[in-house]
Amino acid sequence: MRTAKLELLEPRSLREALRMLPGARPIAGCTDVFVEANFGTLKERRFINLWGLDELRRIAVRRGVLSIGALATYTQMIESPLVRKRLPMLVAASREVGGVQIQNRGTIGGNIANGSPAGDTLPVLAVAEALIVLRDAEAERRVPFATFYTGYRRSVRRPDELIVAVEVPPVPGRQWFRKVGTRAAQAISKIVMAAVRADAPRIALGSVAPTVVRLPRTEAALAAKNLAAAQATLQGEISPIDDIRSTAAYRRRVAANLLDQFWKETAAR
Repeated sequence: MRTAKLELLEPRSLREALRMLPGARPIAGCTDVFVEANFGTLKERRFINLWGLDELRRIAVRRGVLSIGALATYTQMIESPLVRKRLPMLVAASREVGGVQIQNRGTIGGNIANGSPAGDTLPVLAVAEALIVLRDAEAERRVPFATFYTGYRRSVRRPDELIVAVEVPPVPGRQWFRKVGTRAAQAISKIVMAAVRADAPRIALGSVAPTVVRLPRTEAALAAKNLAAAQATLQGEISPIDDIRSTAAYRRRVAANLLDQFWKETAAR
């Protein structure tokens, strides 16, 4: 791709960035955008560089809710005492994203905006029942993660909105995360699971459907302490496909195995 034909806008504040929308694609770490450029599939020609907006990089607890700015990098989340204490499964997911270079540049907002069903942080946000904070030039709104995606790489975010933060309420129970890929690091997931063991268990899977999915019927079976029924139920709640990374049959088997591993590893001792 000839980058000379691309236009890069450099806002000095969030307000200025919002005035540049719509009509330009927001970028920050560019870990996905560079892949598109390399393969010649990048459609947009105008971009808004958000990387310098430190106001979108803050991690804090406000009124008991963990707030993570959209520009928080994986490295920041790994190193944050607040994230480590309140959402350790997000730290585990962040450690599995690419290599150190990607962790230093990639952002949680970018992972959400990209919307890949293989996104490593997305099952975590699903079981954490996070809120996605969206802002336009006039107002701010919060969307439950469960209703944010409308299909494969599609969401309710409007062209005039930016993802500015993620808000996570307290998560009761024991948290768990696993990613299965071709190798231990720097690989797109064949399947990824985040889970919480509590009186009402929570299970979310990536790479098994057009979007990351919660499994309410599987969760109900686990709540009844019936692991075998939960594993059987899980098979009907996911819809994996054959692709270049794996087969649907493999993904189904691994998903059931991960459910078993989660339940045994989080058992009270």
